[in-house]
Amino acid sequence: MFTLRPLTESDSIEQLTTLLHRAYAQLAAMGLRYTAVDQSPDVTRRRIRGGHCLLAWHQNALAGTVTVHGALPTSQCPQFRHPDTAVLVQLAVDPEYQGLGLGEWLMRAAEDWASAQGCAAIRLDTARDAIHLVSRYQRRGYRMEAPLQWPDKAYQSVVMVKSLETPRPGEARTGSCSATN
Repeated sequence: MFTLRPLTESDSIEQLTTLLHRAYAQLAAMGLRYTAVDQSPDVTRRRIRGGHCLLAWHQNALAGTVTVHGALPTSQCPQFRHPDTAVLVQLAVDPEYQGLGLGEWLMRAAEDWASAQGCAAIRLDTARDAIHLVSRYQRRGYRMEAPLQWPDKAYQSVVMVKSLETPRPGEARTGSCSATN
């Protein structure tokens, strides 16, 4: 059984970084050097700052994570700057817990958070050659939106987007995403 909760001040950024390294090792073995493959704890801290970081636990073991941000107005990716968008980053499940549906649960939680913030869409990027990830996101309702070349990456990425559910009756979208936790 897993529990899901937001990152707290008492959580270890080093432990979170180690989880990211473990989860992204398979992608590194494919030659895809995602930032999370070997990022430092300072980079982890920077990448979660201002976002909503969720941690999944199995008893006392950190099993997974995802961070979702509101629009990122200074991003090098133009699609991430849209005021009505949320941006999903650092989705990771420890290899020991992969295949149990935890990644889907983390994505659903990120999408639900983004919808509750008034976001009309959620975007992410992944390596074009990570066919298994592109397919997984497509099964969740994401569609390829644009190619993307990060300046520090040797591989081509794709931006993927998913429209979020319309708010229930009596709830209105604000027109832009809130970046508050």
